Amino acid sequence: MNILGRLVAALSIVVLAVPGDATRAQDLKDKVIKIVVPFPAGGTADIIARLIGQQATQDTGQKIIIENRPGAGTIIGTEVVARSAPDGTSLLMMSNSFVINAVVRASLPYDPMSLEPVCFLVDSPQVLVVHESSPFRSLKDLVEAAKAKPGELSYATVGPATTQHIAGEMFKQAAQINLTYVPFTGGAPAVNAILGGHVTSVLTNYNEVMEHVHSGKLRALAVTSRERLKQLPNVPTFMEAGYKDYETSAFFGLVAPAKTPRETIARLATMLTSALRALAVTEKLVAQGLDVVGTCEDNFRAHIKRQYEKYVRAVKEAGIRAE
Repeated sequence: MNILGRLVAALSIVVLAVPGDATRAQDLKDKVIKIVVPFPAGGTADIIARLIGQQATQDTGQKIIIENRPGAGTIIGTEVVARSAPDGTSLLMMSNSFVINAVVRASLPYDPMSLEPVCFLVDSPQVLVVHESSPFRSLKDLVEAAKAKPGELSYATVGPATTQHIAGEMFKQAAQINLTYVPFTGGAPAVNAILGGHVTSVLTNYNEVMEHVHSGKLRALAVTSRERLKQLPNVPTFMEAGYKDYETSAFFGLVAPAKTPRETIARLATMLTSALRALAVTEKLVAQGLDVVGTCEDNFRAHIKRQYEKYVRAVKEAGIRAE
C-alpha cells in the first residue's frame, strides 16, 4: 500500500473510532453510578460520598446514588463492587480497612489489589487525647507514666485490626510502653468512654473529638499527621515529640472493579475531583476536620501500595490479627 493509501486507511480508522468513543462516554452519562459505602450511614465515608455525589450530579447531570453495605469489616461492600461489571457504574468508597484486610486476613473473596484506583479524596488525621482532668499535659508525660506503671494506663479506640488500633500499637512499639488496649465498636463509644473517665486516653479521628477539644473537655497531646493541624496549631505531631517515623491517618478514596477501562477511570476522576474541589464541598469537609487531597489514578495506586507495605510491617511487629 502506498503512502496515500495508508493515510486514507488511517483516517478511516479515526473516523470510525470517534463515534465509538463518543458512544462509550455517553453510555456512562446515561447510566446510574452507584457508590457503595461499606460503612453505616452517617459516618465520615458516608458523608464524603454523599457530598461529592450530590455535587457531581449538580455539576454534570450524572445520576449518582449512594448505597450503604456495612458488615464483615467492610468486606461485604467491597465484594459487591469487586464482582460488579467493570463499566464505571460501580465504585467503592474505601478507607484503610481496604488495605488492612489484605494484610491481616488469610483469605478474601476478592483480590483488593486488582481493583482500579480512581481517586484519593480525603485524608483524616488522628489525634491522641486525654480528659481535661488528666494529669498528663504532654505526650512525654503519658509515656513516662506508662513506663512507670506498665499496663495500668489504657488507650481506647475502635477495633480490633482497624486504622486506629494499628496506629495505637505502632505508638506502643515506637515508645516502648505497655498501654492496655480497650476496643470499642466505633469512634463515638470510645470518645464517650474518655469523657466518662473510664479510660486514660483515646486515639481517634480528629473530627470525632474536635468539638470536645475546642470546648476544653478533652486535651489533645499529639496528632499523627506529618505537619501540625491548622485547627490545632499548638498541638505537636508525634514526630515533633520524638517519634520521627511515626505518621498515620485515615484516608478515603474511590476504587472501581478490576479491568475498568483507563479512559473510563480518567473520566470518573475528572468528574469527581471537580466535585471535590467545589467550594461548597471543600468548606464542609474542612469544617469536619478533614483534608482535601484529590490525587488520582497512578498516584493513588502508589499511595495504596505504600500503605500496604506500612501495614505489613506494623501488623507483623505488633502481632495483630483480625478477630
